[in-house]
Amino acid sequence: QVRLVESGGGLVQPGGSLRLSCAATESIFSFTVVAWYRQPPGKQRELVASIRGGGYTDYADSVKGRFTISRDLKNTAYLQMNSLEPEDTAVYFCYAHRGREYWGQGTQVTVSS
Repeated sequence: QVRLVESGGGLVQPGGSLRLSCAATESIFSFTVVAWYRQPPGKQRELVASIRGGGYTDYADSVKGRFTISRDLKNTAYLQMNSLEPEDTAVYFCYAHRGREYWGQGTQVTVSS
């Protein structure tokens, strides 16, 4: 049973940084795509960033230049978030796909002074 476990969320002031981690129970390279989604309060879930097998990355326009998705050589993907804004407040979910979708339980990120 594949599991994805997020960590690293929390409360941060505007302009601050956080790094989210997504630990998978299998090699991160076994998935065709790994991504981060977020769901702001009262809004729909949206794609933030993705990374594919060849290392190709893609970002939502709202986070380009501020967020970076990456992965290590084992089983973890990351989302480095810099210059955080109150609009980045959301529950962040890790997503992976390999024949079917897998989701983590989410981690709360709150950007507030």
